[in-house]
Amino acid sequence: MSEIARIRDQLQRAYDGDAWHGPSLCAILSGVTAQKAAAKPIPASHSIWEVVLHVATWQRIVVRRLAGETIVDIPEEENFPTVKDASEQAWRKTLEELKLAHCQLYEAIGGLTDERLSDIISGKGYTAYFMLHGVVQHNLYHAGQIALLKKA
Repeated sequence: MSEIARIRDQLQRAYDGDAWHGPSLCAILSGVTAQKAAAKPIPASHSIWEVVLHVATWQRIVVRRLAGETIVDIPEEENFPTVKDASEQAWRKTLEELKLAHCQLYEAIGGLTDERLSDIISGKGYTAYFMLHGVVQHNLYHAGQIALLKKA
């Protein structure tokens, strides 16, 4: 199995698969209503909804970086977008955006060769390998946050 295939496998398991660590992001989000997603049960924390938007944002940024775009920093309003419409329909749309971002990243990684993993990401100074493992770790980190917020 190629390293690209291994990274894609880990990305998929973290999103909606049989992950070693426990429930995937989709499993954790299962049954979360718009009301629960918008709630802020821990003072000064982000909501589940804001975290989901954040995860989707960073998956899209990784896709853009893999395509050669230089993205050094992003504005806070893009990093953790504000929820403007807390309806069930808007929540379902957010979950679809997360799925789309995941699929785009999965496909972008599939278009790489193992040799490209050593490429330096423009403006960052680290490799594609480091970034791709980082995005999987990032997704799992926030899945844990969501699991805690869901219980709070």
